[in-house]
Amino acid sequence: MPLVDLTSVADACKAERSGLGAFNVVHLDHAEAFVGAAAEAGRPIVLQVSQNAVKYHGALAPIGAGVLAVARAAEVPVVVHLDHAEDVDLVQDAINLGFTSVMYDGSNLPDDLNRATTKAVVEHAHSRGVSVEAELGEVGGKNGVHDPSARTDPEAAATFVAETGVDLLAVAVGSSHAMTTRGAQLDLELISSIAACVDVPLVLHGSSGVSDDGMRDAIAAGMTKINVATHLNKIFTTSVRDYLIENMEVVDTRKWFQAGNAAISAEVVRLLAWYAAPAPVRG
Repeated sequence: MPLVDLTSVADACKAERSGLGAFNVVHLDHAEAFVGAAAEAGRPIVLQVSQNAVKYHGALAPIGAGVLAVARAAEVPVVVHLDHAEDVDLVQDAINLGFTSVMYDGSNLPDDLNRATTKAVVEHAHSRGVSVEAELGEVGGKNGVHDPSARTDPEAAATFVAETGVDLLAVAVGSSHAMTTRGAQLDLELISSIAACVDVPLVLHGSSGVSDDGMRDAIAAGMTKINVATHLNKIFTTSVRDYLIENMEVVDTRKWFQAGNAAISAEVVRLLAWYAAPAPVRG
């Protein structure tokens, strides 16, 4: 199955009112576990390598090339996506390496500069057949602060999309990055309002802090791409910790990685099935 661009997959999910699972890859094992889960679920998937993951590895190429190799061997459509890149040079590196989607995050910039830079990124990426996601209304938590108070204005979102030409838009609607509990309360009316004003798929960052029912409601309200990272990291770490406590003599890292991988793979199968169920139209 060839690599696919994010726009076509997200547009299809938006049309069928289902959610598109997007999961962050830190280690190559993650990509293998996620793609295996997607094949089992029979659903497309987005493999995301964040700017923070690139910093952890020291460069994009080693982890990026590995993720691309896993994606190219998949039995289901796979998008390889650069997540939360604030560095335009890193965006260029991802495009050159073969990523089929990038997120340029200029949400910390002054509004005019964010729009101009995002538009330039979009023009270049589209010339290479690459999709672009951007963010308007900074979602809390990226720097360790859980602040769900940020909100994206629907009319501003529509103007931003029209001016920049982005393919997907991440919006602030009550979630927060890096949450280890699932009690975030999303503003469903705001999601519906933004979806009514914007003609591109919407992206929810900080989905790890949202309950299963909250995610189903968000998809019903108009959310499409669902980003998950911390929730799976928590499951992986708990599984590894339990395995090592029960097997104190083990020194082969493959054995305890397998325990963590099995746990997150099962959860991704479950989440993909949950997101795929057609969402009821909210009245």
